[in-house]
Amino acid sequence: MAVRSDVLRAGAGGVPLTRQRESLWADAFRRLLRNRAAVVGGIIVITLALVAIFAPVIAPYSYQEQVLPDNNVVPAWVVKVFPFMAGYARISDSYAFGADYVGRDILSRAIYGARVSLTVALVAPLISLFIGVIFGSIAGFFGGRVDNLMMRVVDVLYAFPTLLFIILLMAFFRGTYAHPEPGSFTYIMSSLDQKMGGMLFIFIGIGVTAWETMARLTRGQVLSVREKEFVEAARTVGSGNRRIMARHVLPNIIGVLIVYETLAIPAYIATEAFLSFIGLGVNPPTPSWGIMIANSASAVRTHPNQVLLPALMLAITMFAFNFLGDGLRDALDPRLRGTQ
Repeated sequence: MAVRSDVLRAGAGGVPLTRQRESLWADAFRRLLRNRAAVVGGIIVITLALVAIFAPVIAPYSYQEQVLPDNNVVPAWVVKVFPFMAGYARISDSYAFGADYVGRDILSRAIYGARVSLTVALVAPLISLFIGVIFGSIAGFFGGRVDNLMMRVVDVLYAFPTLLFIILLMAFFRGTYAHPEPGSFTYIMSSLDQKMGGMLFIFIGIGVTAWETMARLTRGQVLSVREKEFVEAARTVGSGNRRIMARHVLPNIIGVLIVYETLAIPAYIATEAFLSFIGLGVNPPTPSWGIMIANSASAVRTHPNQVLLPALMLAITMFAFNFLGDGLRDALDPRLRGTQ
């Protein structure tokens, strides 16, 4: 990225002085740090990432360890917060947030559940960027019949309700790959999904539907940038289409695409939580905040502590990504440059 400079006049002789200014990315980072909500969101995201990475060290128990005699026990502080539980709750301070209906530590499962949500928050945008940017760039840069045909494909996919489409895809994958023939492609995919705790098909389901909006956004940005003077200058000196896209078009639109994907991450996390809630998400006993909420939904009146922690962590994570996305949008918006 080129460094800009301002020419100033100083001294009696009017000697021109050059003051170097920071690059656009450095200026955007400085503006981001001035946004307190974005900084708080970034700190929360980094903290959750560290919790997910070091879950085996942080979690007091294994996420699948069951102690059946301790089912539905609660610590003493929960009874103080929810006094109506005093008449029937079994007290045990061995678990910071209590145990679920089969005696598994709620805190440990919530810590491991961060891995699922943050993995979706990382993989889903990458899939969307990879497919959507390639598809939208080709459509926008070449235009004409190519653009018309490719955008009609996107329109057809848009005709299906996104969430319903994902549910149908997940039901198809889970039904088709339930009893695969050993050695077949379906067997390999099913085995890989089992090793990933049921997350492979979640990635496929979200990835198939997440890129359409990215493709449209990329197409619109490319249509705008390809007519700029610097692109025409690059064509004049003999640059090919590939070089123009890689060196001139994509670097000028990537900021907008990153901001959009950051703002879309809460929707990806919510989709995974919903799929797990209805039984189409991760495979038990792999913990997910959505499946934890589903398992404790029937006991929300008698043991609200079981749903409180996963619901709170899910809400905090979505708020954090929203704050971070808003901050990135403000920091990378060239119209706001120099206003703060």
